[in-house]
Amino acid sequence: MSQKLIDVCVVGATGLVGSTMLKVLEEYDFPVGRLKPLASARSAGKKNSFKGQEYTVEELTEDSFDGYELALFSAGAGVSGTFAPIARARGLLVVDNSSRWREDAALPLIVPEINLEDATKNRLIANPNCSTIQSVLPLKALQDAFGLKKVHYATYQAVSGSGQKGVDDLRRTKAGEAPQFYPHNISLTAIPEIDVFLEDGYTKEERKMENETRKILHLPELPVSATCVRVPVENAHGVEISVTLDKAFTLDAVRDVLAAFPGIVVVDNGATHDYPVSPLATGNDSVYVGRLRRDTAEENGLLLYTVADNIRKGAAANAVQIAQALLVVAHD
Repeated sequence: MSQKLIDVCVVGATGLVGSTMLKVLEEYDFPVGRLKPLASARSAGKKNSFKGQEYTVEELTEDSFDGYELALFSAGAGVSGTFAPIARARGLLVVDNSSRWREDAALPLIVPEINLEDATKNRLIANPNCSTIQSVLPLKALQDAFGLKKVHYATYQAVSGSGQKGVDDLRRTKAGEAPQFYPHNISLTAIPEIDVFLEDGYTKEERKMENETRKILHLPELPVSATCVRVPVENAHGVEISVTLDKAFTLDAVRDVLAAFPGIVVVDNGATHDYPVSPLATGNDSVYVGRLRRDTAEENGLLLYTVADNIRKGAAANAVQIAQALLVVAHD
């Protein structure tokens, strides 16, 4: 029996994540019927390639979605706030990569390996923050086996997390030019500022990680804090996680639990310099976990380090995996 074809709109198709969504759809052999790449009026007329065919990017309007079944959004919170509800009202499944809907209690925030069942709440689904996605996979594995009491993050986020402007600024400053995007020369320093500062001294990125972790893991009272730092790496974020578990553990048991969890690859032998690094993760959709060790300052404390491709698993691939699970696998 032939597979049902699904008509797909990609909103923000000319951006770094949007163009990667098209690449992932092709790699996953997603059963795309009609494809409509969409963007702002400024980007309309540009070309996208998909499965050897060239598509002209169209301007996003309220009528763009008629007759389609899936909309993948990666065009910013403002665009999503306006157009995602329109697409949903026209009957499409909407997966949105912006921050606009993530903390809306009425809407699901999904990592497919963890909480796909939450997708039944609404046909407008939020894709989590990139650093959150790679962090909650190992945390969910640990939660199921040992329980969670407390989490702290320290992130080392690549410039591609800022889009093409971030990549350009790293390359520009490496060439000896002045920064035009970041507040400091990213080629010379890590920058402990991602998104805007809030009144309490945290940044919005740090608050996103805290709130999204609780929502995805269904642990609304879990103590979570974060420090988010931009680093001079082009792609693939690193996140150090300090977690206090409910139960006693052995490191061997932790390794086994993590290795058995979908989407995780354990790379953990520091003696041979075998641990997660950005080149290992770039270009694929696994979350690499290593540097496993006891936290000597905390009873039942565990330290670990994760790396993942923030443009793929942290954004485009996670969105496509959600759509695949809900529209393809569910109906096979």
